[in-house]
Amino acid sequence: MERWKGRVALVTGASVGIGAAVARALVQQGMRVVGCARSVDKIEKLAAECQSAGYSGTLIPYKCDLSNEEEILSMFSAIKTLHKGVDVCINNAGLAHNEPLLSGKTEGWRNMIDVGGSHTHAAYEGLTFSPASCYSMGGHRMVPSADEHFYCATKYAVTALTEGIRQELREANTHIRATCISPGLVETEFAFRHHNSDPEKAAAVYESMKCLKAEDIASAVTFVLGAPPHVQIGDVQMRPVEQVS
Repeated sequence: MERWKGRVALVTGASVGIGAAVARALVQQGMRVVGCARSVDKIEKLAAECQSAGYSGTLIPYKCDLSNEEEILSMFSAIKTLHKGVDVCINNAGLAHNEPLLSGKTEGWRNMIDVGGSHTHAAYEGLTFSPASCYSMGGHRMVPSADEHFYCATKYAVTALTEGIRQELREANTHIRATCISPGLVETEFAFRHHNSDPEKAAAVYESMKCLKAEDIASAVTFVLGAPPHVQIGDVQMRPVEQVS
């Protein structure tokens, strides 16, 4: 990780959960981290915590709605102006709505696609490491629940998008690497947001097995970044030991 000290990383969805853990880990490694979310108060608090802890890097909160293309482009423009561009882009933001394939509303599907899609094309100029995209084992197998089917479809799409980006970057002789990190069940706020009308159901999701922690995913990100420059790590699949599929 030594070569990344002082470099600029963008972490989407940095206010809570995996995004917050990744942002903290990269700041601890000495990176300048732009953490974005629709609400930045929690990122501001995390930035203060990182500073108090004496981490060598810096966390810079940035307000951005990732379902709004204008805000995304404006954010990358600002990062280029203020920090000379993005070296590492961590596509982490995502969400799930209870919208089954047979009865779901297209508005919910569209929102999942917009927020959970890859924004790497906007960061391409000046990028030295195209992202670790933090997504889900749902991009490799279907969860046996109608509430999750379209969510899994978006994760399959992101898996394909990341591989497509990797191929295009290789063909352009950029030497930029692309990695997809696919965790299984991670104990965060995700289930409580997904099942916002049924907190007991959300709690039961995490009680069903010993889950991964957000810090486990952050460790995977630093592992990928720490690989030798000539090494391409295409996909990191992570799951709790108790998860059977």
